[in-house]
Amino acid sequence: MRGNSAGCPLIGDLRPFVSIMQPHASQSWGPGQTTWQGLLAVALKTLIVDDEPIARKVLREELEQIDDIEVIGEAADGDSAVAAIRDSSPDLVFLDLQMPGLGGFDVIRKLQPGEHMPMIVIVTAWDQYAIQAFEAGAIDYLLKPIGQERLAQAVERAVKLSGRPAEIAQQLAKVKELAEAPSGHPVRRIVAKSGDEYLLLNADEVFAFEADGDLVWIVTAKKRYLATQSLKVIQEKLRNTNFRRIHRNALVNIDHVRKMSSMSSQRWLLTLANNQEFIVSKRQAHTVRQLLSW
Repeated sequence: MRGNSAGCPLIGDLRPFVSIMQPHASQSWGPGQTTWQGLLAVALKTLIVDDEPIARKVLREELEQIDDIEVIGEAADGDSAVAAIRDSSPDLVFLDLQMPGLGGFDVIRKLQPGEHMPMIVIVTAWDQYAIQAFEAGAIDYLLKPIGQERLAQAVERAVKLSGRPAEIAQQLAKVKELAEAPSGHPVRRIVAKSGDEYLLLNADEVFAFEADGDLVWIVTAKKRYLATQSLKVIQEKLRNTNFRRIHRNALVNIDHVRKMSSMSSQRWLLTLANNQEFIVSKRQAHTVRQLLSW
């Protein structure tokens, strides 16, 4: 979007906001140089998405001064942005929220499980809803007009996050939760790993989480995926949802429970819709009793 009515340039002072990491006090910005530049063997492929040509031009000029950034393209609207992300697989996207037609959040909604997952830095003139929602630190957030130092901080964080696909997937999952939230209520997204790929699953797709030693498996109707976090962390994230702890090694989605069989006075066997069975521990037997008392 454009600068203010007084004709202020698009590059200027900026209030720092939500960040992936805390900035280093030693960071400095000189002509075409920062103290952290050159950390990467290969520069981050970067896409700029903004409907304003001047905004894209200024941001591109600033980014091209940074050694660890390679600007591979620009998109002037949401449809072009989605196509560019799918075709070019950028590592980093600077995404304007307010665009005619397909906006920034619409672009995020279009990203499907199994597709390339870039790091996303939101850029906007002002969006109170987004600011409140991003206070949890889901992604980096740049407020127009973008200051040089703040832009350098955003890139530094992207450099440090690069090469950690699990963290990037978690970041994008949070962004998608916000983008898909009806009336401000986030839709839970689950990050799943399959080989070298990271998928974003809807919570209602997940039947259960099952711990096996140091691994946690995500159980769906037909497939199993590796989780990226411990069962304890997953349970905390899914608090106040339809997932219930039934055993120290298992967390199930009660929406997919199809049969409950009594094994003893305090032991139960749960059968899910995909016919997978789970034993409920004595300690968690109250979970079954709650289901039976509907």
